[in-house]
Amino acid sequence: MQVSVIVLAAGQGTRMNSDLPKVLHHVAAAPLLHHAMRASASLQPDRTIVVVGHGAEGVTKAALDENPDAHIVVQSERLGTGHAVRQALPALEGFSGKVIVLYGDTPFITPETLEKLAVSTADVTVLGFHTDSRPQRYGRLVMEGDALVRIVEYKDATEAERAITLINSGVVACDAAVLAELVSGLTNTNAAGEYYLTDIPAAARKRGLTATAVTCPEAETLGIDTRASLAEAEAAFQSRARADALENGVTLTAPETVFFALDTHIGRDAVIGPNVLFGPGVTVESGAEIKGFCHLEGCHISRGATVGPFARLRPGAELAEDVHVGNFVEIKNSILDEGVKVGHLTYIGDADVGEHTNIGAGTVTCNYDGVMKHRTTIGKRVFIGSDTMLVAPVTVGDGALTGSGSVITEDVPAEAVAIGRARQVTKPGLATKLFEKLRAIKAAKKGA
Repeated sequence: MQVSVIVLAAGQGTRMNSDLPKVLHHVAAAPLLHHAMRASASLQPDRTIVVVGHGAEGVTKAALDENPDAHIVVQSERLGTGHAVRQALPALEGFSGKVIVLYGDTPFITPETLEKLAVSTADVTVLGFHTDSRPQRYGRLVMEGDALVRIVEYKDATEAERAITLINSGVVACDAAVLAELVSGLTNTNAAGEYYLTDIPAAARKRGLTATAVTCPEAETLGIDTRASLAEAEAAFQSRARADALENGVTLTAPETVFFALDTHIGRDAVIGPNVLFGPGVTVESGAEIKGFCHLEGCHISRGATVGPFARLRPGAELAEDVHVGNFVEIKNSILDEGVKVGHLTYIGDADVGEHTNIGAGTVTCNYDGVMKHRTTIGKRVFIGSDTMLVAPVTVGDGALTGSGSVITEDVPAEAVAIGRARQVTKPGLATKLFEKLRAIKAAKKGA
């Protein structure tokens, strides 16, 4: 069966106490919206429709960053979840399969749960979860066997209904034509004057249609509406990501101190030291080692490479096999070929470094002139002496050498030695005379 997905992402999230739309707050270095969209992508949906409202421009950009083919629908007046789905109906024109309605602030629903919703044969299927905590503000699913009779909000429930432990998550799956019929028939005769999606199971039964519920673990339904729940979601994601990494053969020497992004990929037999933070877009191949206190984002680290401790890899950093990046080294938008060594205290930005080249301590590729970035090219088997400033654009040929403390402003031919520093001048005995003079000046100032 074909499936389409509607992601509701129009809310402001006033309890977040933020100018940022709720769905743009981050968990695992990605907007909440991306989590929901990525889970739904596992169904290979025919259409993905994102309903935006508050902060529409930013939410639209985030949605299209995750899925450039997503249909964006604007809910100008936010009159409830049923109203939001009604705005999405024109984008479903011509589609005849199952529609699943998700929420952009509910990041942890799994592909397996979405598959259960997709294959349900009922006209309306609601996702629920069992809990013993009996949360006061959530609606209950009133069942008769496998049939869902209605969803009752806690404030409207009887004591018997409040004792029900099957809780409504808000997620709904429905045939497209049935969804259009039911949503179009919703009324707003309630205290809030809103159209509620939770009314459609009862409406379906009145029309002689079938409604049921499927369940998932409570943790999957965690919705984010406060800073506290955002922190809870981050902790839940990291706990699961660490467990998955260990299960998949990654060594984490201090798991509780490692933080992953939504799209972090780490190969088997990689070793991750303590206090490592992965930003978006990081891939670490099997057998690589990331030592403690490193920060990585937008980079690729190949088999056998070692990074850190205290290193930073920024977007565009590409480390080939057996590269060594040591302490207090920063790499940005640069390609380091096989066997390159950058031991310590170095910045390599906008550069191409050939295989088996050694970069000495304190080296800087001076890539920015205040207006434009320029590239540095360093060949194979080059020795860059400590404290070399490479003023881009500049090329150092294969097998060349730069003298320590040099400022290199011109291309260096292959196998040449380049020295660009002022000549040392030595004045015998001058230090003693200079210190005596300085001490006399200091004593005179104290006596004044």
